Amino acid sequence: MASRNENLETIQREMTAFARRARGTAARMHPELSLVSFTLLAHLEERNGCRATDLAAHYLLDKSTVSRQVAALEKLGFVERRPDPEDHRVQMLHTTPRGAEALATAARNRRRMFDERLADWDAEDLARFADYLTRYNTARP
Repeated sequence: MASRNENLETIQREMTAFARRARGTAARMHPELSLVSFTLLAHLEERNGCRATDLAAHYLLDKSTVSRQVAALEKLGFVERRPDPEDHRVQMLHTTPRGAEALATAARNRRRMFDERLADWDAEDLARFADYLTRYNTARP
C-alpha cells in the first residue's frame, strides 16, 4: 500500500494532467471559448449576471484577467453589460442569447466527451468518482 505522501504526489500529478487535458480540449468544446471564458460565461448564466469584480473574487483571478476575458466575450457577442437595477453606476454582465447558445453547444460537447471517456466505468465507479470530486471541490482550503 502506498504511503500518504506517495498518494498525495499521485493526486497532484493526476490533477495537473487533468487540468492540462481540460485546457487542451477546451477548443474542441467550442472553438471560440477558452476554458476560462467558458467558466466565466457559465458563471454569468448560473447567477443571472454579476459584476466583473464578483467574477474576479469568485475565481480568485486578477481583475485584468477578467477584464480581458470579458472583453473577448463581449466582442464575440456572448456577454452584454447592463446597469445594475439597484445602483445604475454599476455595470452588470449578462449572457446574451448567442452566449447561452455557445454554452449549450459547449456543454453538449463536454458531456459527449465525458460519456465517451467514462463509457466503460460502471455506475458504482461513476458515483464514487462524482462523490470524491464533489468532496474535493467543496473542501475548505
